[in-house]
Amino acid sequence: MTDRTPVHELRALTGVRGIAAWFVVFYHIRLSIAGLPSGVRDVFAKGYLAVDFFFLLSGFVIWLTWSDRIRTGGVASIPRFLRKRIARIWPLHLVTLGGAVGLALLLRATGRSDPQFVFPELPLHILLLQNWGFTHQLAWNDPAWSISAELGAYLLFPLLVMAVDWRRLPSWALLAIAGGLLVGLHLAMDATTLGANIPRYGLLRCLVEFTTGSIVCALWLRWRGVLRAPLWAALAAMVAAGSWIAGAPETLVVPALFAVVLLLLALTGGKPGNPFELGPTHYLGEISYATYLSHFILWKAFKLVFVSDATAVSPMYVALYLGLVLMASITLYHLIERPAQRWLNRLPSRSWEGLGEGQP
Repeated sequence: MTDRTPVHELRALTGVRGIAAWFVVFYHIRLSIAGLPSGVRDVFAKGYLAVDFFFLLSGFVIWLTWSDRIRTGGVASIPRFLRKRIARIWPLHLVTLGGAVGLALLLRATGRSDPQFVFPELPLHILLLQNWGFTHQLAWNDPAWSISAELGAYLLFPLLVMAVDWRRLPSWALLAIAGGLLVGLHLAMDATTLGANIPRYGLLRCLVEFTTGSIVCALWLRWRGVLRAPLWAALAAMVAAGSWIAGAPETLVVPALFAVVLLLLALTGGKPGNPFELGPTHYLGEISYATYLSHFILWKAFKLVFVSDATAVSPMYVALYLGLVLMASITLYHLIERPAQRWLNRLPSRSWEGLGEGQP
């Protein structure tokens, strides 16, 4: 198989994205679940790392989908790329942010407040600029920080495509560049966890892992027909996982582990019986963006209505909340996310295309 063989979707990657989104959900509620075993709580405590997988996956998918288009179309193709990415992330972000604003106003009207809702910073959140070094703490809808960082990656992606063609570099060079990027991230963060000081390090974390994901895609395009490639990827994943368990720094080992796991998932995609490609798992992946953006504000609202002790929420109420998250994800995906995306992509594109052609 060659690099130019068309690929419409890697279903396994979509399915894994759904599972990762639910890890983020459990990360945010883990300390509230009454009777949760400490071992399970410790696993959920690492749920923030799902975001690092999202960044790698995003770089993989965007490179797969857009690198040839931008390289062939040149500057004129950039406005269309940006419009499609904004149509993908911005409408649902505005809706969930609007829900947060509504909750904040309701609290004010009843004489209460929440330090999460910082009104002077609201314009930054509307424009998805909140995690570009302008703020010092997470506010409003916490998970949206990563969407802000993703927007930065989208804006820089055309420069990456025009600066380098991964296909022209040998595999050892790609591996060396990816390794250098991840070592650089580790050294730059100067922290014990990837989730440390997100307002300061979050954008860098995204840009490095997004770029690494694009390299993983280039390697997959090169190795997807190699019989032993999945075996080598599995061995590399076991080494990385073993290093992490043995005490190697999270900021160094986990991005490398996730990069290898991403490669392995792509290499083994399409195999019979792949659990990540089953219908329900794949559907969770399709609605995962709605899950990711809605669950945090929904949890705040849920606690206000149903919870008296936020440190001991009964399993019954936890199940109720999880059901509401699933229902909200389905509703937002079908009624907001997809229709808004289609509508924005159908808008006349002359002005966007004109920007790429040097017209006023």
